[in-house]
Amino acid sequence: MKPLGTHNYFVYILTNQNKSVLYVGVTNDLRRRLYEHEQDSKTEKSHFTGKYNLYYLIYWEKFEYIEQAIDREKEIKGWKRVKKDKLISDFNPDWNFLNNDI
Repeated sequence: MKPLGTHNYFVYILTNQNKSVLYVGVTNDLRRRLYEHEQDSKTEKSHFTGKYNLYYLIYWEKFEYIEQAIDREKEIKGWKRVKKDKLISDFNPDWNFLNNDI
């Protein structure tokens, strides 16, 4: 168990090479989760992210409490694409792939 105050939860948005599909997720280990998405894309393609080759990180937020992260994930998932695009653009104006930055 992690000491108090050291919990890290992430809400993240992935896209494909063409930036035509978005996926919103939540995790407590962003590096590991990105690796899992990439492996699924390159092998079984057994999940949504694998089928659409969604493993390019373009947005993330960090939370201390899982409840906050889950609430935020649900909020963003409920948005229309145009609102998600604005969120991403405000955080990452050029929609650079951030996988190597985390």
